[in-house]
Amino acid sequence: MTDLSSFPITKKWPAQHPDRIQLYSLPTPNGVKAAIMLEETGLPYEPHLVRFDADDQMSPEFLSISPNNKIPAILDPDGPGGKPLPLFESGAILIYLAEKTGQFMPQDAAGRYQTIQWLMFQMGGIGPMFGQLGFFNKFAGKDYEDKRPRDRYVAEARRLLGVLDRRLAGRDWIMGDAYTIADIATFPWVRNLIGFYEAGDLVGITDFPDVLRVLDAFVARAAVVKGLEIPKRA
Repeated sequence: MTDLSSFPITKKWPAQHPDRIQLYSLPTPNGVKAAIMLEETGLPYEPHLVRFDADDQMSPEFLSISPNNKIPAILDPDGPGGKPLPLFESGAILIYLAEKTGQFMPQDAAGRYQTIQWLMFQMGGIGPMFGQLGFFNKFAGKDYEDKRPRDRYVAEARRLLGVLDRRLAGRDWIMGDAYTIADIATFPWVRNLIGFYEAGDLVGITDFPDVLRVLDAFVARAAVVKGLEIPKRA
């Protein structure tokens, strides 16, 4: 049996199945990327809930695997060379799992890099900007009398949605016919913007019909339906 006891994170979250990929996460837009990818690939995994309300993400055990105190993180007992591999950052995890399984990433070099560029578009643009808009629209930012910060992020969110909408015109997915990690990274954030952040009307989401069309296709996938709820909240 695989021994993961040398990893401090397993002291706080013991591995009941140490031969499986250990997922440390929370069902947020970033967190569900890893869960959805694991469900899509069929890789065996064991999920562990990282509770923000208990500051789990700041614990020494979690920081030992994710020094930036962000979810998700994974510990793969069968990493490169057959050795355990800890990994943080959702984008890196998606690339790793795609390459490990040969799924959801084009096999040709040009397609691979083009997929990664759209993954970076999400990581560097959609995620941070939608997150800031969510703060100013739903959380503490809504109490600011000065609406210029909120409006700045509304404008940027609309610009990014426009980029995505134009890319999706005439395509089933971001990369065309093929569903890839670019979609797995992007559409949890679009879903969150409309749903949890309650900002659909604010950004005029109906102005982006191709984004809505592909979002509907995304959330209808069985692996997405399941992955959006993993790990289960306590």
